[in-house]
Amino acid sequence: MNWMCRRIATAATYPPPPPYYRLYKDHTENPDSALQPPSSIEGTYTDDVFPSLEEQVVPQLYPKDSNVDYKKELRSLNTELQLHVLELADVLVEMPSRYAKRIGEISSIFKNLHHLLNSLRPHQARTTLIHIMELQIQQRKQAG
Repeated sequence: MNWMCRRIATAATYPPPPPYYRLYKDHTENPDSALQPPSSIEGTYTDDVFPSLEEQVVPQLYPKDSNVDYKKELRSLNTELQLHVLELADVLVEMPSRYAKRIGEISSIFKNLHHLLNSLRPHQARTTLIHIMELQIQQRKQAG
């Protein structure tokens, strides 16, 4: 008999409701039966702000203007990175004891690239949301 109940349960079209459905009573009979929303979080809130390169004690290798041409600066930093990696290879072949300076320069370039890319994240998120909303509008127009 037990195996028959299991077979029917696995063959059911819809699964049984989760056990926490019992927490919700008939709202029309008792309006206070619904779960209360969680209390608000106490404390201070901070925005997720990227630390500046100065706070990280890293020299900034691109202009400090607010109107930075990201494409141009990322390309120049990438080119500079490639040149420094080639210089590192030369240093490792000719004077292996002087590699630390080159590694520091490469690290600085990577941190600048990372900082530039992270500063584009808010723009990327905004653009992604706009794109998703436009797709939803198109889908609703096609459906309706």
